[in-house]
Amino acid sequence: MKPLAFSMRPTHYDLIVGQDHLVGPNGVLRKMLENNHLFSFILYGDAGCGKTTIAEATCKMSGIPSHRFNASTDNKEILKQIVNDARFNDQTILVVDEIHRMKKDIQDFLLPYVENGTVIMIGLTTVNPYHSVNPAIRSRCHIYKLNELKKENLITIINRACEYLNIKLQNENVVDYLVNVSGFEIRSLINNIETLAYISKDQEITLELAESAIQKANINFDKNQDNYYDTLSGLHKSIRGSDVNAALYYLAKLIAADDLQSLCRRLLCIAYEDISLANPSIGPKVKAACDAARELGNPEARLPLATIVIEMALSPKSNSAYLALSKAIEDVENGRGGPLPLHLKNLPSFDPKQTPYKYPHDFPNAWVNQQYLPDNLVDREYYEPKDSSKIESAFKERYLQIKKWKNERK
Repeated sequence: MKPLAFSMRPTHYDLIVGQDHLVGPNGVLRKMLENNHLFSFILYGDAGCGKTTIAEATCKMSGIPSHRFNASTDNKEILKQIVNDARFNDQTILVVDEIHRMKKDIQDFLLPYVENGTVIMIGLTTVNPYHSVNPAIRSRCHIYKLNELKKENLITIINRACEYLNIKLQNENVVDYLVNVSGFEIRSLINNIETLAYISKDQEITLELAESAIQKANINFDKNQDNYYDTLSGLHKSIRGSDVNAALYYLAKLIAADDLQSLCRRLLCIAYEDISLANPSIGPKVKAACDAARELGNPEARLPLATIVIEMALSPKSNSAYLALSKAIEDVENGRGGPLPLHLKNLPSFDPKQTPYKYPHDFPNAWVNQQYLPDNLVDREYYEPKDSSKIESAFKERYLQIKKWKNERK
C-alpha cells in the first residue's frame, strides 16, 4: 500500500494550496503551460511546502516525457541515459531533486542540453539557490520561491485527508495540534493523520489519541501562528536588542525544531549585521560555535549554541558596516558613479600627463592623498563610525584622522 502522502499528491495545479503566485489563475507557471511554452526553472522553499508536487503536476499537465534525478544519490551515468532518451523526443522534462548538491562534472555535462532545449530542467531545493546553486545553472533558469504555508492551507489538507480516510477530528484543538506539530509541512501533516487513522478504534480522532500517537513535543506557536521563520526573527531581534533571556527562549524553540542549518545561518547573519565592528571577533566565534554544533548534533548542539547566543546578546552592537555598504549598493543600483580613476587600473600608461598610482606603504602612516572614488562620487561618504566599543572607537579615530589629512591637502 502506497503512503497517503503519495496517494493524495495533486496532479493538477487546481489542487495545490498556498502557491497561487505560481500555479493560481494568474500564476506564472500556469500561464507558461497555457501558452505551451515551457522553460527551465528552480523552485526553492521549506521542506513539505509543495516543490515536488508542483514539479510532478507540471510534468503531468504538460504531457511531456519526464525523468527524475537526485543530485545527492544519482550518478553521471544515470544522467547520460536520461539525456540519450531525451534526444528522441521534441522535449523532455528533467526534475532534479536537491539541485544545490549537483557536482560540477554533472553540471558541465547537463548544461549544453539545457541551453539548447533538449532538456527542460526543474530544480528543487530547500536552500536559497542564489547562495547555493552554481551561477552557470542559475543563469539558464528562472528562480521561484514558494510561499510559507499558512494555517488555512494546512486545514484544507486536513479536510482532504480526513475525507479520503473517512475519519473526522473531534474539535478545533485536534486541528491546532496537528498543524503545530507538523512544522507547517504538508507531508508531515498527512503522515500524522494517516497514522491516527490506522490506530484509532473509531472514526473520530481525539486530542488525547493524537498526542499519545504522535509523541512529539508541541512547540508553543502563539495564537497568531508565528511559524519557524517568525521565531528566527524573534531570536534575531532579541540578540539585536541585547535581551539575553528572550534570545535564549527563542533559541530553545529553534533547537526543538531541529534545523541546525537555518539556525546557524541566521546566527552568522546577526554577527555581521548587528554586532560587526563593535566586536569583530564575533564572526569567527559564531562560525566555530556553529561548526561545533553541527559536529555534535542534537541534543549536545545546544551547548555551543547557548554559549555563543549569550555572548552575542551581551556584546556591544554596531550596524555601521551594514549601513555603509547599503548606501554604496544604492549608489551602484541607481547608476551613480562612473569609471574607475585611471591610476587605479591595472594598465600601464605612457601618458606623461597621467597621474601615477602612489603606493601607500611608501608614505608615512601607510597613507597618501590620492583619489580612489570615481569623479562623480569623489566626496561621497558611506561609513559613519560609531562609539559602540573601544574597537570601533579606534576605527573611528583612524577614520577621522584620515579625513583630517585629506582636508589639509586640499
